[in-house]
Amino acid sequence: MHLRLTAVVLTASASLLAPATAVAAPADEAGPHAVTLTESALEGVHGTAPDATVRNVLTVTASGTGLRVRLSNPSATAALTVRSVWAGLQPSTASPALVPRSNRHATFGFRRAVTIPPGASAWTDPLPLSVRRGDHVAVSVYAPGSPIGDHTFPPPETDTPGSFLSGGPGDAGADESGAAYGAFSPGVLWWADAISAVSAARGTIVALGDSITDGYNAFGGGPRWTDVLAARIGNLPPGRRLSVANAGISGNTVSVQPNPYDPTGQCCGPPAPVRLDRDVLSLPGVRYVLLLEGTNDIGGGDNAPPAPAAQVVGAMRTVAARVHAAGRKIVGATVLPMCNAAGGPKEQARLAVNEWIRTSGTFDAVLDFDSVLRDPADPTVMRADWRSDCYHPNAEGDRLLGESIDLRAFGL
Repeated sequence: MHLRLTAVVLTASASLLAPATAVAAPADEAGPHAVTLTESALEGVHGTAPDATVRNVLTVTASGTGLRVRLSNPSATAALTVRSVWAGLQPSTASPALVPRSNRHATFGFRRAVTIPPGASAWTDPLPLSVRRGDHVAVSVYAPGSPIGDHTFPPPETDTPGSFLSGGPGDAGADESGAAYGAFSPGVLWWADAISAVSAARGTIVALGDSITDGYNAFGGGPRWTDVLAARIGNLPPGRRLSVANAGISGNTVSVQPNPYDPTGQCCGPPAPVRLDRDVLSLPGVRYVLLLEGTNDIGGGDNAPPAPAAQVVGAMRTVAARVHAAGRKIVGATVLPMCNAAGGPKEQARLAVNEWIRTSGTFDAVLDFDSVLRDPADPTVMRADWRSDCYHPNAEGDRLLGESIDLRAFGL
């Protein structure tokens, strides 16, 4: 039986080095196990790393011990040669300084350097480092001359991922004072795409999406809707908690087609079915996938025409079937209003996709995000005070989405 949940509108006042492969979901019995604490899906390759160290900052959504960091090289044609990796705790993204004596020199199979071929990833060995939900983890990577696999789209304004780049040559990963680093670059992350740990959390929810999940244009002083969801789950008793990993990439599509915005293929990540293994099924502890995609397919762009409803539905059905085949559950979210003309082909496609999401029984649960943010006076648009532009909610819209999610969709 499929559980259908309608979102309520709130009143506004593995192996060391391998290509992505499936990792078993955690067992149902109680007890600590490996889960994914945070994620930043990589979008493509942009340039070559200078002789400098990048200090990536990621925020974890559950507590855990024995941290492991994944570095990935999914889109390059050349190897990523990592000479050194450090991981420590950071009190604030306002400064590159770390908590004294928290910095750990990471190893890969007990070696401090690793070469990651194109299309592959590498997990560090477990680090003697513990974190609590909401902690910032600084991952300092020294890989001069390597292709930069990155995530560079503008982030939200609160608890943002981002990075600092050292100002001089050489490995600055051991620097806890932060003196070697320049200013914070919000939304810029190199190579570090996941952190896992042994945790009492029951498992991980991966939000697979585009810019609406990524947090693009979520202006107004609040976190992304995935961060709101993570905070709500974090307030539950420890034995009922799940971590939340954000696999949003701005400009991403759910159907396998040329990207509407980017002829180079390095802007917006591979389509969701192509990156499903890497960004979802290969992560430790995944129990649920939350799919919010389709806006870019239906909207189209200079590089690809608008997709018909059947194309979007077929892609979503493929993703759901593979998630179920891997033993996970998948929650579908309806496509938000896009300012398309009522009765026009784009709006008709969006409505048809949403009707299928709501009624097909393909998903284990449905979150009706469309009904949360649409304007009752004109359902082709989001309410003006909840949107940043035609495609993207603002921070208040993100808050409403995160608060609207019925936690029963995730067995909570």
